[in-house]
Amino acid sequence: MFTKVLIANRGEIARRVMRSARDLGYRTVAVYSTADAESLHVREADQAVCIGEPAPASSYLNIAAIVEAARKSGADAVHPGYGFLAESAAFARACRNAKLAFVGPSPEAIDAMGDKAAAKRLMHAAGVPCVPGYDGDDQSTARLAAEAQRIGYPLMIKAVAGGGGRGMRLVAAAGEFAGALRSAQSEAQHAFGDGAVLLERALVEPRHIEIQVLADRHGHAIHLGERDCSVQRRHQKLIEESPSPAVSAELRERMGAAAVAAVKSIGYEGAGTLEFLLDGDGRFYFMEMNTRLQVEHPVTEAITGLDLVALQLRIAAGEPLPLQQADVQRRGHAIEVRLCAEDAARDFMPQSGTLGVWQPTPRLRVEHALHSGAEIAPYYDSMIAKIVSHGASREEARRKLIAGLADTVALGVTTNQAFLLRCLANPVFTAGGATTAFIAQQAAALLPADANTDPQTLALAAAMLWATASGKRLGAGAAPSSTLSPPGLPSSAPLSPALSASSLAIAARFEVDGRAHGATLVRRDGQRLEITLD
Repeated sequence: MFTKVLIANRGEIARRVMRSARDLGYRTVAVYSTADAESLHVREADQAVCIGEPAPASSYLNIAAIVEAARKSGADAVHPGYGFLAESAAFARACRNAKLAFVGPSPEAIDAMGDKAAAKRLMHAAGVPCVPGYDGDDQSTARLAAEAQRIGYPLMIKAVAGGGGRGMRLVAAAGEFAGALRSAQSEAQHAFGDGAVLLERALVEPRHIEIQVLADRHGHAIHLGERDCSVQRRHQKLIEESPSPAVSAELRERMGAAAVAAVKSIGYEGAGTLEFLLDGDGRFYFMEMNTRLQVEHPVTEAITGLDLVALQLRIAAGEPLPLQQADVQRRGHAIEVRLCAEDAARDFMPQSGTLGVWQPTPRLRVEHALHSGAEIAPYYDSMIAKIVSHGASREEARRKLIAGLADTVALGVTTNQAFLLRCLANPVFTAGGATTAFIAQQAAALLPADANTDPQTLALAAAMLWATASGKRLGAGAAPSSTLSPPGLPSSAPLSPALSASSLAIAARFEVDGRAHGATLVRRDGQRLEITLD
């Protein structure tokens, strides 16, 4: 039993865990780096402890600092969220040694599934289909090259200790292998401290399908169906949905049964996800297991009505699963998009800076830790929010998500909002035909050459940003001084405003790429802002 939960994470997932923990009567403790001192997850927790400087190695990856924060705060349980230390056996072991309940699987289970090569061998033994390849201990260049020839091209090089697309390379022909191998090994060594790789036959345009599982310490395990995570950039997911347009009821049960058999074979406890590749003929192959809560867990929550974080906490407290496989009901369709601070037109380059205006849609579930004026730090993952829709049908869920995403306002930092909208409206996605090749194949439509924002739109964005940033309100009194160069715009757009005699309207001049624009800003009824451009 435990009474106070420390969340060893930041941002939206920290807030998400706090919500369920509070619902179950637990006190919550936030940890934060100095860059996150003013973050919402810090403000909303019952207690908060600073654990170091902004760099993850000094804070969110600092096991000793987090365990010490638990001691100082009196926490007796730790929820790792996802990312950072969520799949660290060393962290789970440190929690155990400090007599802290770890909300997740045992260190032994994390070890078993964290090494991709060892995990594949375990899955083979459990009868789970695996992609043909090489996962041996001989990591010499000569042996790897010989195995690549045996497997045939195209093939995938994957970091044994990896995740999140790092240490992963697609090799189309033998002439590319040596360079791709060096690159993958170097990235894996830098990211995970382990340069070992495995090789797998590359499936042509597969779907990325994952099965959500739950298991307790009493030997019970169930699955909650699949999520389709095929829309990806750089092997990292952007859109997830459930059910998958490509998975029949019969296939779902076969994949679910394989996933349950896998977790039972290793004595798994908690929430986890088994990831598979699904080929065009309906054959599925084990890829890896994530021994943690997934970013996209709200999709499953939406169609099952279950609170996965609450179930994690109940399992960690020693309770048996409160439902059997036959009790799992799935209703309707859910889709999630990941709103990221990144520039899709520049190869999805991460962005940082001040989010001048943040106004999430009230239509949908939005998981975030943002507010107007929030700093998007360069030290962490580029995802800043998740937007989730649910409908009676896939088409209804898609329509709702398009409307809600379009209603969302995020000004000041470049995001992938427009790119996500193009994905959702794309005919291939609309028809349910997206595979892992979707973005590459639809690049011309998703990343049009004329995607640069027109000057009038930039001027309008500048006016909105000025009118809402830093707590300014029209009609508040004196005219603002000097000029404003709105962050996130591609070139300077200085604004020279002057109040009218009524103090209810502002006339302004903008310059964007050397072109002058005039605007009048009027506040109507204390709520509505009207902006008229010349």
